[in-house]
Amino acid sequence: MNFGIVGTGLIAEFHAKALAEIPGATIVACLDKFPERAAQYAQKNGGAAYDDLGKFLAHPGLDIVNICTPSGLHMDVALQAAAAGKHLIIEKPLETSTARCEKIIEAADRAGVTLSGIFPSRFFGAAQSVRRAVDTGRFGKLSMGSAYVKWWREQSYYVKGGWKGTKALDGGGALINQSIHAVDLLLWFMGEASEVVAYTDIIGHEGIEVEDNAVAAISFKNGALGVIQGSTSVWPGFLKRIEVSGLEGSAILEEENLAFWKFRRETAEDDEIRKAFAGATSSGGGASDPAAIGHHGHRLQFENVLNAISTGGKPLIDGREAMKAVSLIEAIYESAERKRPVAVRRS
Repeated sequence: MNFGIVGTGLIAEFHAKALAEIPGATIVACLDKFPERAAQYAQKNGGAAYDDLGKFLAHPGLDIVNICTPSGLHMDVALQAAAAGKHLIIEKPLETSTARCEKIIEAADRAGVTLSGIFPSRFFGAAQSVRRAVDTGRFGKLSMGSAYVKWWREQSYYVKGGWKGTKALDGGGALINQSIHAVDLLLWFMGEASEVVAYTDIIGHEGIEVEDNAVAAISFKNGALGVIQGSTSVWPGFLKRIEVSGLEGSAILEEENLAFWKFRRETAEDDEIRKAFAGATSSGGGASDPAAIGHHGHRLQFENVLNAISTGGKPLIDGREAMKAVSLIEAIYESAERKRPVAVRRS
């Protein structure tokens, strides 16, 4: 399959690294509004460089478009790419609101193309183990599920990008940009959320329009309760942490590490799981440096998308799955603004 990359910033480099490890996956084109940046990316990773979307989409043999632009620009590119018959892989968040996400989903459905939103943390071995334990009922009745993303970003992080920290292009701050991976995992483990009550604030940075600190209390549709904490103002920054607990067991996931894994009814496999994922994280997890992440999760997700395209099935994270985290975060923002509980829109 032939890939085209739209937006050649930092995350696009991780896409290139992941695709380089997949047999038969080739970058044939890239697009950036800055021609010199597109040319540099093409020289390094292959393919033709463009600064015009129409010409990019007309590149011979282009099959899949990976959208790596600022979040608030995803929809415009996606609608045109879908209309051109291209499959879509879109970086998180899928878009900055559920309304914009829905337009992308509708366009992909109308064009009959595959759509996937990037959430590589779901493909980590430890996360897969937690999900299997949920599916097989090992936690018993779920009682608590929480996500903690206490990260650090220097003031320069918001200044140099030009779009980070803006409502129009970022869509929000510490929640929708940094914490959304943890929010997605939490929903994948706990099921849909029904209601939230939240607070957000700007505490550690200047000149930004969006939150760098947020807390939310959540009620899930299965009756469980939980908490989300998201921040870019906690020094020095810690690995994202997901806690899942039920009447029969508990697990704590820190990035790719399983910090805790214990059930009332242990099996022979449990000790192997604890050993396998005790120190699985090989990077900083992005906690204080956006570049300190691995690309293996992206590779696994790309392989999942390619398999879905070849078999006519659905990828693990299709458009509607990718929208769930946006829906919850949107409700958190509304609750913080209105200072009252808010129902979470069903995806």
